[in-house]
Amino acid sequence: MTETQPSSETTPFWRFSLQFYRLSDVADACVTLQDDYGVDVNLLLFLLWRADEGRLLSGDEVKSLDDKVRDWRNLTVIPMRTIRRKLKSARTLIEPVRQEAFRTKIKAIELEAERLQQQALFALSQSTPFGKEADPRTAAHGNLCAYEHIVGATFPRETVDVLLGAFDSIAGERSSAAVGTD
Repeated sequence: MTETQPSSETTPFWRFSLQFYRLSDVADACVTLQDDYGVDVNLLLFLLWRADEGRLLSGDEVKSLDDKVRDWRNLTVIPMRTIRRKLKSARTLIEPVRQEAFRTKIKAIELEAERLQQQALFALSQSTPFGKEADPRTAAHGNLCAYEHIVGATFPRETVDVLLGAFDSIAGERSSAAVGTD
């Protein structure tokens, strides 16, 4: 998840996602959860963003969100990801350089599909009060646990630790910045 140029349509959620995803080992942790447990990374990032905003979501709220994004995910994000991944190592009659250029275009379209999903989730968060107030760290842990329950799996402890450690580093940066402005 990278963005080459800022868009006029970016949201605080998208900016959080870009910052969070770039942190050490986060991308690998997200891909592991996506590939091994069927996690929607955009929904996972949404849950962490809401936690960063001090919101603890219930299992029912997480399930409702997953239900809302399912069609978009299945119609756009997953098929594009599958094509992009298959083209990476496939030997076809297309010259490798041209095939890679085509794969790069698909990757950009996949990223746009993810950004659109995040915009929709952000818009939903502006019109629907999700969760209850909680300490951000508590909310992050609770939101991950609720998502585990929804997918019917227990995420690997080391993967959860990577995500929570990255979350703590972002929260720590924000609280340091807030203290520095007083």
